[in-house]
Amino acid sequence: MLVKHVLEKKKRPNVTVRPEASIKEAMELLMTNKIRCLLVVNENTDLAGIISVTDIFKASYHAPGDFREKAVRDVMTSDVIVGLMDDEVSYIAGVMTKNRIRHIPVMDNKKLAGVVSSGDILKAQAEHHKVENRYLRMYIEGTHSG
Repeated sequence: MLVKHVLEKKKRPNVTVRPEASIKEAMELLMTNKIRCLLVVNENTDLAGIISVTDIFKASYHAPGDFREKAVRDVMTSDVIVGLMDDEVSYIAGVMTKNRIRHIPVMDNKKLAGVVSSGDILKAQAEHHKVENRYLRMYIEGTHSG
């Protein structure tokens, strides 16, 4: 299964934030949308980074005073690992595991196409195994025609 198929099934639009936005604004977007990361995009909607609840948690621990007034650019991950639309889901799962990350932005012709989470990957793999198991059972029972 390819990453583009995972993105096609997602009903939620990309939620983005600008690098100059405050951490407080980012937190409001995260809470309102009930998500765990935001894609950080510049004025041309090019990917500039990613900010997660973990990044914000670390900033709150290390920052004296009110960390919420810091800019997103001061806390975001700017060296972002990205996936491509034609990447296999199993490959992306391996990248996530190896790098201990839960979200990977997906690019399509150098443009941001979306983001996949570890939950999206698990769901896609479970659906794939369910279909595969059904066909195997049908084959074993002799009810599969081809």
